[in-house]
Amino acid sequence: MGEAEQQIQSVWTREPQRRRREQPALSREQIVSEALALLDSEGIEALSFRKLGARLGAGATSLYTHVANKDELMELVTDAVFSELTPPVAGPDGWRPPILAFTHELHDLMLRHPWLASVLGEIGLMYLAPSMLRLNESFLSLLEGSGFEPAEADTAVTVIFSFVMGIALSEAASRNTFRRSGLTEIEWYRKLWPAAEIAARPYPTLHRRYTSFGEITADPNLDMNELQRKQFDIQIGCILDGLDPELRGKR
Repeated sequence: MGEAEQQIQSVWTREPQRRRREQPALSREQIVSEALALLDSEGIEALSFRKLGARLGAGATSLYTHVANKDELMELVTDAVFSELTPPVAGPDGWRPPILAFTHELHDLMLRHPWLASVLGEIGLMYLAPSMLRLNESFLSLLEGSGFEPAEADTAVTVIFSFVMGIALSEAASRNTFRRSGLTEIEWYRKLWPAAEIAARPYPTLHRRYTSFGEITADPNLDMNELQRKQFDIQIGCILDGLDPELRGKR
C-alpha cells in the first residue's frame, strides 16, 4: 500500500502493545493522569516522554507500551478532559438554555486547562476521542431535534466552539499577565487604565468606552467574575440569536 493510501492511525483504532514482564506495572490511566497534571502545571511545551516517565518513576520507553507517541498521548488526555463536560440535552424550555449552560461549562473547563485551546485549534485526531464524539453527537441531536437543518446544526457547533475557545484563550493569556505582574486582575486594570485613557484621547468613540470602563473598575465593590459572566452571556446571546432558525427566518 502506498503512502497516500495508508490510513492515519488513531490511538482509538490501534491495538495496545502487550506489556513485557520485566516492565514495571504502569497503566494507561496513570500515564494520562500524570500527563494532564504536567500540562496543567507547566503547559504543553513542557510535555515530553522523558519528563513524564521521570514523574511516574519509570523509563520513557516503558510508556510506549501504552502510548505510541506524543500525538496519541494528547488524544488520550484530550478525551480525559472532555469527559468532565456534561453533554447538552433537550429540556422543557427549548435548545437555548442547555446550550448556554454548556458554553459556560466549556468556558470554565478551558480556563482550568489553558493548554487545551491550542490543541483544539489544530486539525487532528483529538476530535475522534470518545468523549468529544459523544459531546458532538448530543450537541447535533439537540439542535436537529429543535428544528435546525443538519448544515445549520454543523455551523452552530463550529461557531459556538470557536467563540468559547477564542474567549477562553484570551482570558487565559490575560491571567498569565496578571500572575506575572503580581497583581490581582482588578488591581492590574486600575493601574493600566490611566495610560489607556490618555492613549485613547485622539479616538473619541474608543475614549468614551475606555473612560466608562475605567469608572466601572473604580468601584470598590466590583466583582470582576460577575462582570465577565454578564459580558459572556451578552456575547453568546448575540451568537445564539444569529444561529436561531426562527429568528433568522423573520429577517
